[in-house]
Amino acid sequence: MDILMDIVQTLLGMGAVTLLPLFICILGLVFRMKFGAALKSGLFVGIGFQGLVLAIGLLMATIAPVIAHYEGMGGGFTTMDVGWAAVGAASWSVPFAAIAVPLIFLCNLILLRLRLTKVLNVDIWNFIHFLIPGALAYALFDSVILGVVVTVGLSVVNLFLSQAIAPKWQAHFGLEGTTCSTLSFVTMSWPFAIVINKIIDFIPGLNKVDIDAEKLTSKLGAFGTPAVMGLVVGIILGAISVQPIPGIIVMGMGFAAVLVLIPRMVAIMMEGLTPIGQAASAYVKKRMGEQAELIIGMDVALGLGDPACVMVTALSIPLVILFAFIIPGMSYFPLGMLTLVVYCTVMPVMVAKGNFIRSFIITAITLFFITWSANIFAPEATQMMAATGVEVDGMVTDGFWGLNLPNVIISAIYRLFGG
Repeated sequence: MDILMDIVQTLLGMGAVTLLPLFICILGLVFRMKFGAALKSGLFVGIGFQGLVLAIGLLMATIAPVIAHYEGMGGGFTTMDVGWAAVGAASWSVPFAAIAVPLIFLCNLILLRLRLTKVLNVDIWNFIHFLIPGALAYALFDSVILGVVVTVGLSVVNLFLSQAIAPKWQAHFGLEGTTCSTLSFVTMSWPFAIVINKIIDFIPGLNKVDIDAEKLTSKLGAFGTPAVMGLVVGIILGAISVQPIPGIIVMGMGFAAVLVLIPRMVAIMMEGLTPIGQAASAYVKKRMGEQAELIIGMDVALGLGDPACVMVTALSIPLVILFAFIIPGMSYFPLGMLTLVVYCTVMPVMVAKGNFIRSFIITAITLFFITWSANIFAPEATQMMAATGVEVDGMVTDGFWGLNLPNVIISAIYRLFGG
């Protein structure tokens, strides 16, 4: 078991940027692609994902002075937002992680074989979305068995939800042969978006507003492009956080670069995924009939190339900073939350069909809930981190305690019955 755990930890230590190309290449070979073509697909997916990571890293570096300015104003922040990466890494250290991962793959293959699902989830890095709730259940209720059941059970639920979302995902984003298999977004962000969108349907006036992001961009001309919009948002943020003139200019350029680079990186990822999807479709139809279909489950990041996602991201980042000061009893500054903002735009944009106003409203409400919930369940987040062997000094939290619906449910059950 220790050897298996070492192997798993070594693979994960390589990061998603390395794992994705490896798995995509192997998948291509399984679907009878030539080695060169499979390798190219894997590399392009990895390069695109690496570009996304770098772009989001640039985003965080760009707004660091703004964060420092506002964080210093909040003397009452006693809880640390450790960020999803730290929580995800910690979840892999629970005793059952090495057992759960093979079981997740096995369940997926069995369900495919029985034709109960069409989704093949290759997004191994985002297995943390199953492991974190499992680690939380293990930590709060002191049960390894419960941890395994929660982790593997959620991976199965995720397959059916990913399949349900696939038609809308493919129709809006044009990502044929794929679906979003990132659990947090199909269990929380997607249903929330549907409910809020329905509520907007009953609000007179607002329900008639239909501003398509692409049409808005064309009407605004150069001022509607991601580059100029990023420049303007960056300059405004720099100005209101009292940055020096050179810092304001750098911030504007940083935002402009991020909003241009993110869609380009997604396009590179799709250049790698498209041949895989075609090969998978041909392979499955050959063996299971013309009506057979295989859908590849991938990261929510594939949707980030949408113009509305880019525009909503630019407006939502200052909003999350504002939440730190207007949410009653807020005990943490949402530093880690800011890295999630860009991903939280995807489902609202899909549900709103690119309607910019609706997408922004849905995203804003969703981010408010996530930020508030992460504050409420900080004690449970701290218990989980401590149980995984991570040394924590004081109270900690993370957006997973709002973004990941199973985390919210498990924490609420513990608070009501077990705490």
